[in-house]
Amino acid sequence: MFSKQASVLIPLLFLIANPAFSAESAAPVAAPKACVATDSACLLGELQNLTGQIAEKDWRDQTYRELAKLYAAQGNTTQAMAIVPMIQSDDTKALTIRGIGMAAAQLNLKPEALTKLFADLRAAADKITAPPSQAIALTYIAMSQAHAKDDAGALATAKSMTNDALRNKALGESAEIQANRGDLNAALQSLATIQDLSFRNKANAKVARAFADNKQFDNAVTAANKIETNPYEKSQAVLYVLAKQITPDEITLGIRAKQPGEVAP
Repeated sequence: MFSKQASVLIPLLFLIANPAFSAESAAPVAAPKACVATDSACLLGELQNLTGQIAEKDWRDQTYRELAKLYAAQGNTTQAMAIVPMIQSDDTKALTIRGIGMAAAQLNLKPEALTKLFADLRAAADKITAPPSQAIALTYIAMSQAHAKDDAGALATAKSMTNDALRNKALGESAEIQANRGDLNAALQSLATIQDLSFRNKANAKVARAFADNKQFDNAVTAANKIETNPYEKSQAVLYVLAKQITPDEITLGIRAKQPGEVAP
């Protein structure tokens, strides 16, 4: 028969051998509180934790991309930028850079904050190892800068690109954005920087249509008149401007620029 001392000593020895076991640990552990639907900060944190647990790389990257865009849309650009290195695919990184830049362009950020953000985006783009993906990321940065009315930055970003075709594309995209903003001078400056005449003509035609779509017909004609040595391309731009003025509800959707090698109708 156990003595009274032994009946006390045995449980004590058990507790010494199992320090994790105590009266507190024996009690049920409260589960973490679920995020309230209106607490977006909590939900964003939960989403980030869940995303890290996704095994499939492409799905994980895509979810990180959308998470970064949400952080940026909320104005938390620091956290948005912190997501970029977590993405493995260069293409998805480029799209994430685009998403952050475009979201930030909609925010009323101070000029110095925008300058820092675009510098951070450029640094992230420079770390992309695949040249095509890096060039696409730079194109998106230039477009975002144009949306944010940082026209000098957009021009500098585009001009820094070494791939001629993608540089021209970045300049053309910036010009269209500037035209949609109604800024003729900025659009013309972007267009004038395009060195390839054929590409510049096509970009001028697109800018003319953008101005016409916004009923800025004087600007549209100015852009159309910049089209050189291609009467067909220029005629289609002028036709579009006229149609927008005379029959805006019945404009022929078939009006377009002639493609290389295509015989004019």
